[in-house]
Amino acid sequence: MKHECPTYLKSIGKSKALAATLSDTEPEDDSDNEDDIFTSVVGGNNETDRLALLEFKAKITVDPFQVLSSWNDSIHFCQWRGVTCGHRHQRVIKLKLQSSELVGSISPHVGNLSFLKNLILNNNSFHNEIPSEIDRLRRLKFLQMYNNTHIGKIPRNLSHCTNLKVIDFGHNLLDGEIPTTLGTLSKLRIVIFEENNFTGSIPPLFGNFSSLEVFSAVVWKNSSLNLQFFFVKEFYVGDNQIQGHLPLEIGITLPNIENFVIGKNQFTGPIPISISNASNLKLLELGENRLRGGVPSLEKLYRVSVFSIVYNELGNGGANDLSFLCSLTNSTYLTALDTTNNNFGGELPKCIANFSTTLTAVSLGNKISGNIPIGIGNLTNLEALVMSNNKLSGHIPFEFGKLHKLQYLDLSANNFFGNIPSSLGNLTLLIKLFLNNNNLQGSIPLSLGNCQKVNVLDLAYNNLSGTMSSLVNGLSFSPFDIDLSSNKFTGVLPMEIANLKNLEHFDISENMLCGEIPVSIGSCVKLEILAMRSNFFQGVIPSSLESLRGLQVLDLSKNNFSGNIPKFLESFIYLQLLNLSYNDFDGEVPTNGVFKNTSATMIKGNGKLCGGMPKFHLPVCKYNKYKKRKLTPSLKLIISILSGLLGVTLVIIINN
Repeated sequence: MKHECPTYLKSIGKSKALAATLSDTEPEDDSDNEDDIFTSVVGGNNETDRLALLEFKAKITVDPFQVLSSWNDSIHFCQWRGVTCGHRHQRVIKLKLQSSELVGSISPHVGNLSFLKNLILNNNSFHNEIPSEIDRLRRLKFLQMYNNTHIGKIPRNLSHCTNLKVIDFGHNLLDGEIPTTLGTLSKLRIVIFEENNFTGSIPPLFGNFSSLEVFSAVVWKNSSLNLQFFFVKEFYVGDNQIQGHLPLEIGITLPNIENFVIGKNQFTGPIPISISNASNLKLLELGENRLRGGVPSLEKLYRVSVFSIVYNELGNGGANDLSFLCSLTNSTYLTALDTTNNNFGGELPKCIANFSTTLTAVSLGNKISGNIPIGIGNLTNLEALVMSNNKLSGHIPFEFGKLHKLQYLDLSANNFFGNIPSSLGNLTLLIKLFLNNNNLQGSIPLSLGNCQKVNVLDLAYNNLSGTMSSLVNGLSFSPFDIDLSSNKFTGVLPMEIANLKNLEHFDISENMLCGEIPVSIGSCVKLEILAMRSNFFQGVIPSSLESLRGLQVLDLSKNNFSGNIPKFLESFIYLQLLNLSYNDFDGEVPTNGVFKNTSATMIKGNGKLCGGMPKFHLPVCKYNKYKKRKLTPSLKLIISILSGLLGVTLVIIINN
């Protein structure tokens, strides 16, 4: 199933929102339990802060929004944009310049801001290394540099910042190992390292922190996994190259886990039976690994909302492969279920009718056989249902008509037979319908005309029949992709095709259609692909096709078209494939535009063509040698004078 973005990325976004909330709710008081005398000696004073900020500004090379324009002597530095001072000592406690499109490096003098608690520089273009002087900021609680271009390693002595609650170095170019000393930062709540080039293992001491709620390390090269994160609630190591088995005790060592994401790695072996003990799980993302074996019972995952095991090697094709689905009927919060691209066999258990009505997206595959249980009509909140590339058979259940919220239905590449149920006309919110590559018969129900939001209709490779007139007239919606190829449709292509103004892809190849191309098709000016191959069409290519300037593919091969090949096709600059083979075209082949590319233009099987590019190996075109010659103005004048003289001469002769 295709998603707008991976679910775990959305959850990481929530973690960043949590970090921002924690930062914003921090008190602005600069008082601490430390000795003020020690602070005055070691920590500097107000002038130290002002100079440190000016040094910070000096390292900025680009400031498109003039964020730092207020950083001058006209106002006190505590009023500079992005700067917050404490009330007690008028020292800088927050420096927040996120999303300002600043370019430059971070000045080492930032380490002189000894009262600083929040350093938030997310979403800029800071480069070079993170200065090691940051380790002098012993009051620092929030260090966020997400989405910059920092290089080098994390400062090893960052562990001196013992008050750190949030570290976010995600989406940079940092490398090397994560310093094991960071494992001593016992107040950490959120750690985000995703989208870097780190190597080595995750420091095991992280797992000892009762405060740690979020750990995210997306894109971690050549790492092993240590899951002693007893108190962690959110754990993300998706999109890495982590290998090995999942620990058997995973459900015991992560009893508080709510979001567990290890997708896009190289994990092997089975899903541990203990996973069901992690009863607080809301997001379980195990997709795109090499997991094998059966899926254990998930009956204790009462709170799970998203369960994805897509693209693994789970199942063995046996009859009971999908029995675990019944254990998910206890999950009353379940919204998304994805098991596609595994080795699951057997039939769909009837218990799927008992899934929670909270389900909005289901994708099941890919060796499932038998019929779809009619109880699927109970899942009334489904918005997306994908069961493609299976071995399902029987009729498409009439009960699909109960799924009034369905927007995406894909039953392609199965063995369904019989008619398309008219109840699909009840799916008025439907946007995409894929029933291709089955054995469906009969005509397309006119009730589909009620689905006015459909923009993709793929019914290719079936045994559907009927005329195109009833079909096109019934399409009250305005789709951009219609594929009806490899069926048994008959009759002519009606003039009403012009009503499909948004049509971009139209494929009616390999049917039994006849007649001429309707002139009205020229109104479908958005067409990019027009395929009419292997039918019984005849007549000439109408001049109205000249308006289809966006065509990328035009396939009229294996029909009975005749007449000349239109020269206007030379001006179709986007045309990448032109197939006119096996028709009855005659005359000279154009030589410009797509016709210059003999690998993109196919014209064989037309015995009356001549000329064209030499690689076509066509005979030279023969012209009529007695063809009228166009008269120039001077020649016309000479002929006129001679005609006049000849007339005068004849008069004289007659009079004599």
